Amino acid sequence: MRAVVSQDTCIGCGLCPSIAPDVFELKDDGKAHVIAEPVPEGAEDAAKEAEASCPVDAIAVQD
Repeated sequence: MRAVVSQDTCIGCGLCPSIAPDVFELKDDGKAHVIAEPVPEGAEDAAKEAEASCPVDAIAVQD
């Protein structure tokens, strides 16, 4: 499974790293970035929850 964050769309709200800290983090640019490639085993559900929770639909999680 792979996660992607659209840097053009991300508003840096911080929701995704709070839901899936093993997959996402906020960097110095104020935007979320994927820190695990592929999504670690056991973090798949959290990554999908972060995708569904993103207020601007900046996250895509693909099998």
